[in-house]
Amino acid sequence: MAFLVAMRFIISAVVASFAFIVWTGSVSAQDPAVVNSKTIKVKFENDRVRVLEAELPPGVKEQVHSHPAYVFYVLAGGRYRNYSADGKSTEGELKTGEVLYREPLTHAAENIGSTTMHLILVELKTSPAR
Repeated sequence: MAFLVAMRFIISAVVASFAFIVWTGSVSAQDPAVVNSKTIKVKFENDRVRVLEAELPPGVKEQVHSHPAYVFYVLAGGRYRNYSADGKSTEGELKTGEVLYREPLTHAAENIGSTTMHLILVELKTSPAR
């Protein structure tokens, strides 16, 4: 009986690990403007940058997506909960007028405040060879 319990535990751990690997691999290329098309719009794009406008109403949680390195300007701030690809979550507040830089990441954000958050994101692309 103990052997069966141990085998079920091992199989469950292997399946969970495999599912996590597949999930992280599949979400790493998720375009925020595609998977969150109701809240994120492409405003401009060329070979060097992509500019996105994001509006996240209170209580709305984004789908998991990825960004290259980017800078964002907070038009209207608020409280958020961020879910990282490793399963951890953090909470914070974006203040209106802030400009922040972020390294590449895969995440989902949730507006846990009472007002709509409004951001302009500038995703940086690899520079063309000279």
